[in-house]
Amino acid sequence: MLKINNLHASVENKAILKGINLEVNPGEVHAIMGPNGSGKSTLASVIAGREDYEVEAGEIYLDNENINDLSAEERAHKGIFMSFQYPVEIPGVSVTNFMKAAINETRKAKGLEDMPANEMLKLIREKSELLEIDRKFLSRSLNEGFSGGEKKRNEIFQMAMLEPKLAILDETDSGLDIDALRIVANGVNKLKSDANAVIVITHYQRLLDYIVPDFVHVLYDGRIVKSGPKELAHELEKKGYDWIKEAVV
Repeated sequence: MLKINNLHASVENKAILKGINLEVNPGEVHAIMGPNGSGKSTLASVIAGREDYEVEAGEIYLDNENINDLSAEERAHKGIFMSFQYPVEIPGVSVTNFMKAAINETRKAKGLEDMPANEMLKLIREKSELLEIDRKFLSRSLNEGFSGGEKKRNEIFQMAMLEPKLAILDETDSGLDIDALRIVANGVNKLKSDANAVIVITHYQRLLDYIVPDFVHVLYDGRIVKSGPKELAHELEKKGYDWIKEAVV
């Protein structure tokens, strides 16, 4: 599904990614871990196509198609979804109306007509029930006055509605208490299937108690320096990142 070959990327002429190789197959969950400044969020942003990052070398493939030259919007239409550490507020635009617009823009990009209103309402009802989201929540302005947990739950709702091929969760556990973390993780787990894949970016092992990865990759100084099964996350929890630094040096 996703294949990254020798990816180098920079921001404001500062090299951040220094040769990333990664392959993610359908049905898999990959966790990207590493200390602050190692390049985790940069990797997520480059995959998603954010314009403020410059790809210096390397290729990104989605379903064997090179997507290097595609915009963030085009990548989203092809099935890449990214949650943000700090979701933006959009006053005056309800969660429901935002989702209607997002889904119909994706359909338009595929040459389809807008989803009929009755189908849209049915989909919204099914996904909100799946994620245990109150109907009143859906009429609120997007992220305005939302708690950290509500913002993250809303992003998982967006993920459920859009049904992406590849979901990238960039530090989705940031600022969440244990109850909110469990709710968000349960939503992600309900949406996993053999047809999609998830990349979870996190500092801490605690999220991986709820979203269990098939593979864990450790990023250090812009490179993946170690990969392994889920037990690697527990090893990092015990030893910290200094262990990785010492091994690299």
